Amino acid sequence: MQIDFPYHFDPRDRTAETDEAEHIRDLIEQLLFTQPGERVNRPEFGVGINQLVFSPLSSEAIAAAELMIRGALQQYLGQRIEVIDVETSSADATLHITIVHRILRSGTQHRVELTTGAGP
Repeated sequence: MQIDFPYHFDPRDRTAETDEAEHIRDLIEQLLFTQPGERVNRPEFGVGINQLVFSPLSSEAIAAAELMIRGALQQYLGQRIEVIDVETSSADATLHITIVHRILRSGTQHRVELTTGAGP
């Protein structure tokens, strides 16, 4: 078991735990939404995906975002997961991200869907 993110207590007033698949989902979320330079001891860590919401989301920008996300996942989580697919799409001021990955330890495949921006 792993510590759940964000940190909180479970109903027994103990540190909440989660399974490996949810922990990896939490790691992906932290990686994508952390701004580079935000972490003092790891200034290069993060993708800062929120910045893309405020830039024009052309097909080229979406392709660049997918490449950026795939590269960061490989760099920081490559020892734990195999990235199978990364898809991004935008509608209004909302960015939708879908990541399909396989957990190397268990061989199980998972899908992570994240949304950022001003949309619902």
